[in-house]
Amino acid sequence: MNKIKVLIADDHHVVRRGLLFFLKTQKDIEIVGEATNGREAVTLVTELSPDVVLMDLSMPEMDGVEATKAIRETNNKVRIIILTSYADQDHVIPAIRAGASGYQLKDIEPDELVQTIRDVLKGESKLHPKVTSHVMTHLSSGSKQESTKFNDLTKREKEVLNELAKGKSNKEIASALFITEKTVKTHISNILSKLQLSDRTQAALFAVKNGYIEN
Repeated sequence: MNKIKVLIADDHHVVRRGLLFFLKTQKDIEIVGEATNGREAVTLVTELSPDVVLMDLSMPEMDGVEATKAIRETNNKVRIIILTSYADQDHVIPAIRAGASGYQLKDIEPDELVQTIRDVLKGESKLHPKVTSHVMTHLSSGSKQESTKFNDLTKREKEVLNELAKGKSNKEIASALFITEKTVKTHISNILSKLQLSDRTQAALFAVKNGYIEN
């Protein structure tokens, strides 16, 4: 079984030790490295090629948002989960825009964190409920312009966006719409381009905010 390679980036030794201690008990997870600041995290992502980075926001030399941006400039495959104590929109919005695939608070239950790692690796978006509400409030402006962007999507692209907003992986979307995963990837690429968004997390938030989800 291929293990999920995880990099921990946090400037607090106790937090890193705690995460390391628990995650090492998971048979499908391997801790490949630890970073004490954002700059070190960027370097280690290049050297170690982790699948997932658990990224703190407040770190010396380079914070989590800047580190996420830097990683995203050279690596679109690694999933970055923000793990922080900050739930206010001044921290949340920049992190999501920087390209984070998930945003969880440090009071998260250990088992839930593990599930978040697994789900994000499948392509799902995982945001803490407090975080989602902040994002929805912050992005409530400009809805008319965004509605126009939505109308530029084809019928099939709207269907894919709808499934994407439900947190489904490419494989699950393909199964639901009776199309191939390759076709799903093409549609998602077109959706991101038309909506001028950088990743599927932002696309999902766009759909939720504008009420484009159908059961």
